[in-house]
Amino acid sequence: MKRTCLFLLLLLAGCGSVGRPLTGAALGAGGAYLGHRLSDGDPLATAGGAAAGILASEGAHALAAAQKDKAFVSGYNLGRSDGVKDLYWHLQDQQRAADAAPSYLFPEVTIPAHSENGVLLEPSTRTLRIQR
Repeated sequence: MKRTCLFLLLLLAGCGSVGRPLTGAALGAGGAYLGHRLSDGDPLATAGGAAAGILASEGAHALAAAQKDKAFVSGYNLGRSDGVKDLYWHLQDQQRAADAAPSYLFPEVTIPAHSENGVLLEPSTRTLRIQR
């Protein structure tokens, strides 16, 4: 029966919202049991074993949280660097395409009849070359 309860307690310790209290309770109870067994029932050793079990549980949770935070920061930084690399290569591709084949526009402009220095000029059409 004790093994079944301990197994169920450890199985439930994996759940996200109840994991921390159950893990603390399980390791605290395990530490108290070991302290009681090893000291032949000394209450001070039993309490010390329970405290050691709870401290071990909190240490494990702190280590897991630190690793999770470190993984988040690492992933965030990798994502930022990938974004910068994508922008860099996009700009390189744009410049390479622009250098390879310059494109031109050839709009036609109609110049109306006008006079310059007393000379009447007829209307004409000119073609402009504009590079993009």
